[in-house]
Amino acid sequence: MKSFNSLPQGYREIYSIDLQKNKKTSLLVNSVALAIAAVFTIPMIFVVPISTLFSMDKGLGAYCLRFGSLLILCILYMILHEVVHGIAMKMCGTKKVKYGFTGLYAFAGSDDYYDKKSYIFIALAPIVVWGIVLLIVNFFVPTEWFWVIYLIQITNISGAAGDLFVTIKFSRLPKDILVKDYGVGMHVFSKAE
Repeated sequence: MKSFNSLPQGYREIYSIDLQKNKKTSLLVNSVALAIAAVFTIPMIFVVPISTLFSMDKGLGAYCLRFGSLLILCILYMILHEVVHGIAMKMCGTKKVKYGFTGLYAFAGSDDYYDKKSYIFIALAPIVVWGIVLLIVNFFVPTEWFWVIYLIQITNISGAAGDLFVTIKFSRLPKDILVKDYGVGMHVFSKAE
């Protein structure tokens, strides 16, 4: 896996995406995110009733602690998701990762260009890392905490809709592509005709 700090000679732009500017693609990605969330939520309601999240069997304090924890963990998760993207970029040779938040999207980006394999690794790293971590945690928490962790897992999977979208899209592009990810969008280059 490798990154380049400049575009090699002979490459030209073949595709670009900016989720802030391209409303149609943004709507598609966000619709997919909602569909993924529904697919992961609805069946699980029959396995672990969502009423366990709202249980007050252990008092109002425990109830408030669960919801406060859910809010804090969601915010922490969004930060850690981008940190994993950044770590993956560093593993591919990037010297400087830029982090930010646009109001709709948190992001990690850089000025480097990534080959196809590296970029797919970067895109999928958070969903894999946090998917495994959250799955393990879900097995060990008490029932009334199941939905707190599982809602973070749903956020992990559905929130990665953009990462999944570009992974599928870029998988279909030529083998020699280089991707420049500037955070909320990316440019894809190839020398293939």
